Amino acid sequence: MKIRNIDLGKYPVLLAPMEDVTDPAFRLLCKEFGADMVYTEFVSSDALIRSIGKTLTKLNISDTERPVAIQIYGKDIDTMVEAARIVEQARPDILDLNFGCPVKRVAGKGAGAGLLQDVPKMLEITKAVVKAVNIPVTVKTRLGWDAEHKVIVELAERLQDCGIEALTIHGRTRAQMYTGEADWTLIGEVKKNPRMHIPIIGNGDITTPQRAKECFERYGVDAVMIGRASFGRPWIFKEVKHFLSAGEELPPLTFREKMGILRRQVLDSVRLLDERRGILHVRRHLAASPLFKGIPNFRETRIAMLRAETLDDLNRILADIEQKFGGI
Repeated sequence: MKIRNIDLGKYPVLLAPMEDVTDPAFRLLCKEFGADMVYTEFVSSDALIRSIGKTLTKLNISDTERPVAIQIYGKDIDTMVEAARIVEQARPDILDLNFGCPVKRVAGKGAGAGLLQDVPKMLEITKAVVKAVNIPVTVKTRLGWDAEHKVIVELAERLQDCGIEALTIHGRTRAQMYTGEADWTLIGEVKKNPRMHIPIIGNGDITTPQRAKECFERYGVDAVMIGRASFGRPWIFKEVKHFLSAGEELPPLTFREKMGILRRQVLDSVRLLDERRGILHVRRHLAASPLFKGIPNFRETRIAMLRAETLDDLNRILADIEQKFGGI
């Protein structure tokens, strides 16, 4: 699969853009485990043009993580254009437009998935941004606003006509948020539409190597994107890539090996941010890791991880877990 001159190979597996998740440390770790392309956390166009410090740091990318996309969101055409030009100066490989975020503070204000209720404006923003920058522009969106307004098949054509060079579709409506199962049937319809010629990337509920393979084969997508299944499990990319190429599962990592990866993620996060911010960021990954699912009476330990404020606190908790369950 190619996006302009960016060759992502056969069966690419991408890391989804996620707020408070896909910081540089996590992106690099997922890249190391085989993610073919990574995305930044989404960036507010309003905050970007006001030069808000925390927002500007989201533009920090490194050559090690390439190809990398920076994703922006907003509801105002001029603001999105100005933000796109600022992003281009950060030299990402791709600029992605977020028309899919369902959370109230974004969609409720007419940005992200909120633009599914104003498709003409979405198209105006897309055309203007494509015209304003020289790097490839892509879009990530959803099936529609709700079950009665699943517009993605027609919308995909119209976005393509605006000049975008790839389209990612999350198989849920905005009304679904992240509940229920992702519906890939309409993603498949978009891909099978003979009028579509840009790459179609499928997103939603890719949690196993087998499901990734099924989505490539059944729905014909050009790439799949993994989001929440990567929380506390960056090795999922290696598992998926191996299964897609070899047709068999990798021998599973041991509990201690997985703990070692999570410990490294903690240290990388602290090193790239600082102790306080690094711990605040990474403890969410740890608490959500499937590594700890099924461990009896783990609730108090999970709460302790979410409350840890120093590296020493977190290391003590992890050491205790490893001592108790390292034989698994």
